[in-house]
Amino acid sequence: MTTLARAPELPTVPPRTTLTKPRRDWNGWKFVWPFALVFVLTFITPLAYALWLSLFQNKMVGGNQFVGLDNYVFALQDPQFWEGFGRVLLFLVVQVPIMLGLALLAALAIDSARLYATGFYRIVIFLPYAVPAVVAVLMWGFMYGDNFGLAAGINEWLGSEVIRPFAPSWVLISIGNIVTWQFVGYNMVIFYSALKTIPTDLYEAAEIDGARGWQVIRAIKLPGIRGAIVVATIFSIIGSFQLFNEPSVLQPLASNVITGSFTPNMYAYSLSFAGQQYNYSATVAIVMGVITAVIAYVVQLRGSRKEVR
Repeated sequence: MTTLARAPELPTVPPRTTLTKPRRDWNGWKFVWPFALVFVLTFITPLAYALWLSLFQNKMVGGNQFVGLDNYVFALQDPQFWEGFGRVLLFLVVQVPIMLGLALLAALAIDSARLYATGFYRIVIFLPYAVPAVVAVLMWGFMYGDNFGLAAGINEWLGSEVIRPFAPSWVLISIGNIVTWQFVGYNMVIFYSALKTIPTDLYEAAEIDGARGWQVIRAIKLPGIRGAIVVATIFSIIGSFQLFNEPSVLQPLASNVITGSFTPNMYAYSLSFAGQQYNYSATVAIVMGVITAVIAYVVQLRGSRKEVR
């Protein structure tokens, strides 16, 4: 009896499935679009318009004409612009370390738990920042006045002009004093808040190892607030290059010293509103903005690298 060989069974092929792309979820944009709209209208649009203005010149013959990068070439060769830039750069190099140093000392002193009524000291140091900038400058301008105010009274009492805040060699120091008085409290709050985030375990370990005073500050506190120091430094650099309110308010009291090109921002303002040179004013503003952004980025990059190490 013979048996027939059964044919081998073919493997079954699974049914073909069609891959469908997941549907994109747009719910996140429902929360983002209000901010995105405001950001575009208040930041991107004015910046684009200023960039567009900087590419034109209003000439007597032909009106507003496209000139490309001619305004930027002229700005890079403008002695008034670079004189104002050098002034704010000197202001930054001298005033910012002093201001941040005083703010850091105040934060460390309050955090040391050796002062009574620390809340009172925090309020007193921070209070100048709560004063409106124009009011603060007017107050200091009254004290700086050559013919009235505190400085004039002291000079009259001494019988000689010893204190001259509006002298050409002192006016930048006088402005730096106002800015320092205003922003020490602001930076102190940044440093003090960062100090409060340092884990207490580190202090306990340092106490067991016998570390005291400056050793704790150098090994724990300063490294712990390095990020806050970098942020405060960047804010201070940007604020120094944007110096405008203080010299602008003091200008009527020292018009012979504080000119329209005293700082780059004042120069751009004078070009636009006094000289009707909107195109070149936009160019100066953009050049100053690029310089500020580059310097701030370099400081941030160096601070981040040190923090990683």
